[in-house]
Amino acid sequence: MEFFRIKKDIPFMRHALIFNVISMITFVVAVVSLATKGLHLGVDFTGGTVMEVSYSQPADLNKIRDAMAKLGFTEASVQNFGTTKDVLIRLPVKQGVTSAKLSEQVLGELKGIDGSVNLKRTEFVGPQVGKELLEGGAMALLFVSLGIVFYLWLRFEWKFGVSAIIANLHDVVIILGFFSLFQWEFSLPVLAAVLAILGYSVNESVVVMDRVRENFRNRRFRATPVPQVIDNAITATMSRTIITHGCTQLMVCSMLIFGGETLHYFALALTIGICFGIYSSVFVGSPLLMWLGLRREDLTRVERKAADAVV
Repeated sequence: MEFFRIKKDIPFMRHALIFNVISMITFVVAVVSLATKGLHLGVDFTGGTVMEVSYSQPADLNKIRDAMAKLGFTEASVQNFGTTKDVLIRLPVKQGVTSAKLSEQVLGELKGIDGSVNLKRTEFVGPQVGKELLEGGAMALLFVSLGIVFYLWLRFEWKFGVSAIIANLHDVVIILGFFSLFQWEFSLPVLAAVLAILGYSVNESVVVMDRVRENFRNRRFRATPVPQVIDNAITATMSRTIITHGCTQLMVCSMLIFGGETLHYFALALTIGICFGIYSSVFVGSPLLMWLGLRREDLTRVERKAADAVV
């Protein structure tokens, strides 16, 4: 399905070097920020106490944060959970204080503000569990990346696999760089968003690469230089890209605006990832194919090997 069709190819590869320099600068800034400032890990990873409380009327989050500050939790996460009457409080580990005692202190402080508050649940995440979650998330990211390279290597050609994984890891590092630079809370939902974006970005890269391969098979492009073949592939998929990413971004924006604090950073990570996913497929992955020396013979050789294997 297409809303429009661009008749004249857009010369993306002509400006590839400029955009890759911008990408490199952004990538270096993200890496430096990650190395120096690190990520502001949430309770899911560092360990701590999670409390869910409810009120008879909409809760005043600012007063609850002030109450947590009085108890020494200046970095406590306080956000609505489901409705404006339900509040989720995340507290870091406090040495010498058990989770049960801590919940009693918090509930007592909250009752001093509003006697209608009720404790619905309390959960404790130990530091060891948080460490295991962080290591598990890192391993998941690694294995997903290796799986992507292996699939693209078999499905297309090794140059496609290398360029795609570099472009997709570029997106992941940029997202992590944003969270490190601005010290936004990095939690399990954000990690899920990063993994989702990795797969989403791969899908966009595969669509462009598949069109590149089709162009090389087309006799009309037999004498066409590689940069122009790639330009045509990207231009031909522009309508599909706008429809797919536009619809996805509408849904993500609704979560970002109306989802409250619970979904805020999850939706924010998806928004950054979608924008950079389009960018990397066009200005990072595609130029890398050109600079790695992709030729028509590379794909015909792969097809001959596949045909011989079938025979």
